[in-house]
Amino acid sequence: MKVQRKHVLAATVALAASAAVAVGTGMGFAETTPAGQSACAGSVTFSAEGGAPAATSDRFPVGTRLRVTNLDNGKVATVTVTGPSGSCVLLNAAAMDLVREPGKNVIRRNLVERLDGGAAATGAARPGVPAGEVRPGNAQPGGARASVCSGAITFSAEGGAPAATSGQFPVGTRLRVTNLDNGKAATVTVTGPSGSCVLLNAAAMDLIREPGKNLVRRNTVELLR
Repeated sequence: MKVQRKHVLAATVALAASAAVAVGTGMGFAETTPAGQSACAGSVTFSAEGGAPAATSDRFPVGTRLRVTNLDNGKVATVTVTGPSGSCVLLNAAAMDLVREPGKNVIRRNLVERLDGGAAATGAARPGVPAGEVRPGNAQPGGARASVCSGAITFSAEGGAPAATSGQFPVGTRLRVTNLDNGKAATVTVTGPSGSCVLLNAAAMDLIREPGKNLVRRNTVELLR
C-alpha cells in the first residue's frame, strides 16, 4: 500500500503541475510570439501633407495598404499609399498624429506591415537606378545632374550640425541636396540609417527649405566623391 500511495502522490503532483502550466498559458504567462518583420527598415517620419491618414512610398505602388505601429507606445495607423516619395513609407500629418509621441517628428522603433498580401519590398530600385547602384554623373538636359534619390525630401527633428540619415547610402557618405524651387543647397554627411533615401536633420532642412514648408518636392541629390 505504501508503494501505491507514493505512485498516487507522484501522479497528483504531475497533474497539478500540468494544470498550472495550462492555466499560465491561458492567462498570457507563456512566451509571446515575436513581432513580424517590418517591411521597411529605419525610422518613420512625415510630410506636411493634409487630408485623411495616408502615406507615400518609393517601395510600394499606389493603393497599397500599410499598417504602421509605433513600438514605443503601441499606437497604430492604417494607411493607403497615395503616391511616390523618397521614403519606404512617409506618413502625412494626420497619420503621424495617430502614432507619434508628443513633440516627436520621427518614430525610431516601428513596425511596418503590408496588409494586402503582397510581398514586402526590400531594396527596391528607384526609377533609372538599379538596386545597389548609384549614378551621380548621369547628364540631364541643360547640364543638370541626375538625382540619386527620387521623390520629395523631408526632415527629422534631429539637432546638431547639418547632416542626414539614409536607407541607401552608408555612414560617411557626402551628399549635396538642392532645392530646385529656390536654388538653395546643403552639403551633408550621412550619420546613420533611416527609412528614406535621404532624410535631412533640422539644421540641413533650414538651409534649403521654403518658409513654412516641411517638404522639398523639386530637388536633386548628388553623391559627392
